[in-house]
Amino acid sequence: MPSLSPRRLCFFNTTTGAPLREMNFLTSILAVRLNRKRLVVVLQEKTYIYDSNSLSMLDTIDTVPNLKGLCAFSPSLEGCFLALPASTAKGAVLVYNVMELQLHCEIDAHRSPLAAIALSSNGKYIATASEQGTIIRIHLVSEATKSYSFRRGTCSSTIFSLSFAPSLQLPDILVATSSSGSVHIFSLGFETNQRTKKSGSFLGSILPYSVNDALDPAHHHVLHNAVSAGVRSYAVVRKVDNVADSSSSEIASCRAIISLIAYNGYFQEYAFTLNSQNESTWSLEREFNLVAVISGNAETS
Repeated sequence: MPSLSPRRLCFFNTTTGAPLREMNFLTSILAVRLNRKRLVVVLQEKTYIYDSNSLSMLDTIDTVPNLKGLCAFSPSLEGCFLALPASTAKGAVLVYNVMELQLHCEIDAHRSPLAAIALSSNGKYIATASEQGTIIRIHLVSEATKSYSFRRGTCSSTIFSLSFAPSLQLPDILVATSSSGSVHIFSLGFETNQRTKKSGSFLGSILPYSVNDALDPAHHHVLHNAVSAGVRSYAVVRKVDNVADSSSSEIASCRAIISLIAYNGYFQEYAFTLNSQNESTWSLEREFNLVAVISGNAETS
C-alpha cells in the first residue's frame, strides 16, 4: 500500500491531526529527527538536512552504509549537532553542525563498529557504544576529546539505547539499556569529596576528572532484569530534580524519572534516587501492558 511505504514521510498537525505535507524518497527512511529549525532524514547511504519550516533542502550528507539508521541529534539551537557513523569497520562517529551546515569533527571512539549514539540536549557531549557493548565513552563535542569511559560489564552485550538527562546545563545522568535486560545509569562527575562542593551542580562537572576515576564502579548503577533478556528496549530520562536537605541548604540527593519501553509491549516508569553517599534506589512507579490496553480499546470501540 503506497500510504504505508517506508519511503514516505508524512507531516501532521499534532493539535488537529490533519495531514500537512508528504515527502517521498528513493529508499527506505531509517530515522527522522526534528527541532524548531532543522529536519533530518536518514537513509541507508544518505542523510538529508531540511529547513523545518519551509521544508526546503539545505544539504545532503553522503554516509557509509548505515543499515540500522544510527544517528543522534541535539535539539538545542545553540549547539545543534548531528552524529552519524563514519565507518563500518570501527567505531568512528561523524559530528556535523546542522545550523552552520558543515562538518564539525570526526571522533574515533571504539575499535568495533558503533551500536548506539546519543547527544546531550545542549549538544556539549556525545555518548557512544560499540557492538562489543562493554564500554560506553563520552566525548566533549567542542574539542572532540574523551571525557569519560564507563564499563557496562565484562561480557559482550548489545546496547539498545543511550539517553542523556534533559539538562540544559550538564547531562548529569546517562541511561543505557542492553540485551542483558538490565537498565544502566551512569552518574557523570558524581563525587562526595571536596570536588563536589566546588561545583554549583549536585553531580558536578565531568571535565576535571580523569578517565581512571570514571571507570570507578561507584559511578555505575544497575537495575537488573528490568525486561526479559534479549528483548529490545529503550529508556529515556524524563526529568532530574535535586532534593535539598531539610536541615540545611545543601543538596541531599537527586531524583530522576526513567521511562522504559520494551518490544514485548510493556511500558514502565521508575524513580531513581541517588544520595550524597552515592547510594542508589530504584522504585517502579507505573507499569502498563500497551498491547493489552490497545486490544481492550479496540474491542470497546
